[in-house]
Amino acid sequence: MAEKKAANKATKKADGETEVLANIAAMPEPDRAIAERLHVIVKAHAPVLAPRLWYGMPAYARDGKVVCFFQSAAKFKTRYATLGFQHEADLDDGAMWPVAFAVRQLTDAEEEKIATLLKKAVS
Repeated sequence: MAEKKAANKATKKADGETEVLANIAAMPEPDRAIAERLHVIVKAHAPVLAPRLWYGMPAYARDGKVVCFFQSAAKFKTRYATLGFQHEADLDDGAMWPVAFAVRQLTDAEEEKIATLLKKAVS
C-alpha cells in the first residue's frame, strides 16, 4: 500500500512538472527565460517542492500547498514578472517581511538571493 501511494505521488509530481514546463514554454520572452531559470533554481535549492500550475501560473508546492509561484509580466500586462511566496513559506522576519519580488532579469546576484529565499522558505 505504501509503495502504491509513493508511486502515485511520484506520478503526480511528474505530471505537475510536465504542465509547468508546457506553461513556461508557451510564455513570450523574456518571461520564458526567467521562468525556465527559476524552475531550475527551485529544483536545485528546494527539491522538496513539487511543480504544479496554480491559477494558470507555474508554482511549487509542499504537501499540496503552494509555497512559491511565478507571475508572467505578459499575462498580467505589467512591466515586470513576479516571484511570490505564499504563507506556507517560512520567510517570517519580525513583524513585517516581503513576500513578492519584481523580476526583470536574472543575474548571478538575483539567482543567489532566490536560492537563499527558497532554502529559508522550506526550512
